[in-house]
Amino acid sequence: MIKFWSYDKEFKKYKNSILKKVHITLKKGNIFFGDQLKTFEKNFVKKYGSKYGIAVGSGTDALLISLKSLNLKPGDEVITAANTAIPTISAIINAGGVPKLADIGEDYLIDAEKIKSLITKKTKVIIPVHLYGQMCEMDKIQKIAKKNNLTIIEDCAQSQGAKYKNKFSGTIGRFGCFSFYPTKILGAYGDGGFILTNDKNSYEKIKRLRFYGIETLRKNKFKNKYYANENGYNSRLDEIQASILNFKLKKVDNFINKRRNLANYYLKSLKSLNLKLPEENLNCKHVYHLFTIYHPKGELIKKRLKNLKIETRKIYPYPIHKMKAYSRIIKNKNNLKISEIKAKGILCLPLYPELAKKEIDKICYNLKKITKYLN
Repeated sequence: MIKFWSYDKEFKKYKNSILKKVHITLKKGNIFFGDQLKTFEKNFVKKYGSKYGIAVGSGTDALLISLKSLNLKPGDEVITAANTAIPTISAIINAGGVPKLADIGEDYLIDAEKIKSLITKKTKVIIPVHLYGQMCEMDKIQKIAKKNNLTIIEDCAQSQGAKYKNKFSGTIGRFGCFSFYPTKILGAYGDGGFILTNDKNSYEKIKRLRFYGIETLRKNKFKNKYYANENGYNSRLDEIQASILNFKLKKVDNFINKRRNLANYYLKSLKSLNLKLPEENLNCKHVYHLFTIYHPKGELIKKRLKNLKIETRKIYPYPIHKMKAYSRIIKNKNNLKISEIKAKGILCLPLYPELAKKEIDKICYNLKKITKYLN
């Protein structure tokens, strides 16, 4: 069986180093808000050239806390992509906002031109989702946001280390929100997330919101006391996960290089097939969190690969407006045709740093056989 993803190979490779890190952390007896977290936050912010940042409990929390810091009022609208993950939408709703969906382009990313017609007096935020490892067209989105006085929150769950015009994912908007779910570019062995920002006031607010609204930065009589200055959350990255992420952060560039090399190997092997393959957009550095192909008969290809013991996934098989939980909330359902078409035929092939080229050879060989007679 060629698995879609597995941490087994990675853990076997780094087992001794990771267990040593965890052991040292546990011996110190501090499970939350200790040296490992402080070091990781400092290193993550420095690596991506931001001014401030905090680690949180998940990528979903990163989005939620960023949105809550903006004090959305009932009816305030947030524009994002129709083909995003559920957490993007749940964060908007749980923060008090109303999601409005924009259609995507052929690259699966939000179509900046489609954003314009969705803007109303109630619109407050744009969340571009940097999907599959590539960043959205941020110049256009920034111009739209500036013209309409809108805040940009980047959803970077699938794009850590990606670049747009030499700027790292998560450093262009007011906030950049990351996920350390185990399958991500930088994965923990549990949940975790991060928020980058260059705005000091925003940083102070999200740091309060992360931990029940307790003040840890400003000089006042309640600093570091068990006293809530505002209603917050419990969204902590524990010391064990922080220690693992500290270790892996030093290797993340190597992880990305391996992903890019494997993606190029796929591209060379599959270029003659009747498949839509990933393309690296102009001005972008693609980190290939996922290797996504498209064929109108994608579901059939998926089933046949499964019969050959090759795991694939459809990310994502249903646009947000097609889900029962959100179908009544989403009002603009008539102009999302590309999202609907792509969702039916997308297919993500296995791709992670420890994937062997001989496994890719097997995947490509079988894809060639399967697609030979597909129109």
